[in-house]
Amino acid sequence: MARDLGWSPEAVEDVESIASYIERDSPWYAKAVVSRIVETAETLADFPEMGRMVPEIGDPLIRERLVYSYRIIYRLEPQRVLIAAVIHGRRLLQPMLPRLEGEQE
Repeated sequence: MARDLGWSPEAVEDVESIASYIERDSPWYAKAVVSRIVETAETLADFPEMGRMVPEIGDPLIRERLVYSYRIIYRLEPQRVLIAAVIHGRRLLQPMLPRLEGEQE
């Protein structure tokens, strides 16, 4: 059974920041990257356990999918999949742990 898909405000900001950064060099590539991120996130509603468990956290309810050099980090909830963050693969995850483990919205 498919779950609903939700985006945290922070995850939306993450995607917008990624697009703005890439767009400085290539508007076409920025659009392609954002499209792939959104398409990948949309598959999670039907296949929520497709992603791997985030190694730094070790919680089976917090998972990730990789798109290019970005990590789509999401939380499995009873009725939905919540995209919590979209970060570059080299970015440290520690500062955003409260966002990932926070209260359900």
